[in-house]
Amino acid sequence: MLHGNRKIPYNLYKQQEKRPNRGSFKIILFLAATTLYVAFLHSKGGAEKYLGAEEDPMLALASKRRLSVATWNIAAINNNPFEYWITYDENPEYQRIMQKIEEFIENPGSNDVPVKNVFTEEMFSSLEGRMNAVGWPNVRSYWENDFRNRLIVSGFMKDEELGSKRLASMPDRITNTINVVRSEEPICRPTVINMYDGDLSTTAKWWNAWEKFMFDESLTIKTKDGEMTKKPYEMLQGIKKAKYPAITEQEEKDSLPLQTMCGAIFDSILVHMMNTVSKPNIWQPLKKKMVESLNKKKVPHTLEILNNVYGNSDIITLQEVSASLIDQAKHGPLGKKFWIAVPRNMDPVRDQNSVILLNKNTFPEGVVSEITERVEAAFPAGVDVPVAKGDINAITAVDTEGTPYVIVSFHGDTNGLATIPVNNAIVHLMATSQDLLKHKLIFGLDANTYEKAKSGKQQDVLEW
Repeated sequence: MLHGNRKIPYNLYKQQEKRPNRGSFKIILFLAATTLYVAFLHSKGGAEKYLGAEEDPMLALASKRRLSVATWNIAAINNNPFEYWITYDENPEYQRIMQKIEEFIENPGSNDVPVKNVFTEEMFSSLEGRMNAVGWPNVRSYWENDFRNRLIVSGFMKDEELGSKRLASMPDRITNTINVVRSEEPICRPTVINMYDGDLSTTAKWWNAWEKFMFDESLTIKTKDGEMTKKPYEMLQGIKKAKYPAITEQEEKDSLPLQTMCGAIFDSILVHMMNTVSKPNIWQPLKKKMVESLNKKKVPHTLEILNNVYGNSDIITLQEVSASLIDQAKHGPLGKKFWIAVPRNMDPVRDQNSVILLNKNTFPEGVVSEITERVEAAFPAGVDVPVAKGDINAITAVDTEGTPYVIVSFHGDTNGLATIPVNNAIVHLMATSQDLLKHKLIFGLDANTYEKAKSGKQQDVLEW
């Protein structure tokens, strides 16, 4: 029996995120309670309506009709079987491998070798040729003057600035798991941290498969308007300084080849690490078993939870939803209960979209209109708000009692820098638009704010 206890000390995907402490948990509870109460006050006309009143507002709430609302960031892109340190009693090798991985990262010692010892000069030259052939800027200077001489653990895997620039995590986000049409199984990049089931017993075998995947395989994905065929390297997106301030202006210009190089280095280190701490004939079958139990059933398990646990909700807002999950939801039990609203500018490549589910009994007419573009148009002039396609989904709807609503699902950027601008744009739009003045706001979001934010780089939760 596989079940998660979420106690991994190092996250292979998120690169050195700190464990939440009890203080953070208390703040989350406080914010959850505050959010519910603020939502209640907003729907009833504001706090001033109750000042001096004899009636207890919470008792008044209990006597009036309420909506059942759920919000959930389902993290569709994450299919890393090593995301958490799970309990796996059937195979004692798992515990030994995880302990060795922890030791490799925390106390690498002689294992902390230069990058060029793992991702070799020959591999880089081959990659350079591929990237030059597609017309990307040359990044040899980055390789020779910096990356090849970095130590694989202390200089790369644990480099917080590299993580802030998203030079390794961005290509992983786009190419980790790609849902393709006419296939029940997704296509996975050759790496340790997804459902890839090819041979990773050596870095040479990994590189051969990785290079072909990125530059030779044409994949057909489903979009809102039909189908689109691209090779994985063509799916990559530039890294914008407005969204990730740590990146330099020159790195932003070179971000496509630079992230491809860093992604290759990252994957090579993972393969090298696994073959160092264990034998391929031990860790690869173990990974396959974990993938079968935990990852391949993620979408049906998610849909089952939504239907069985939250199926009676009036509104469900979801973030980071894949096109595959949306399609299966529409054609399953959830599609019979809910109107499933997706944003007009849904991004099939990035495949992280904000979705809204409206209970058909509560909202018999479904979506009245999508106002996502109006929200984005309300951003302050001259301000580059770090939102991507599919991050915002804003609609209007009317319930059975004739009450009009603005309903928004929003996925904030990793640093939370878009949260306040989006929040303010929604409020401004509703306050200045004649057709929205009487609407009530339901706002489900993944704010990505921080208890101890880095000034100018992250959004502080208390400031928000």
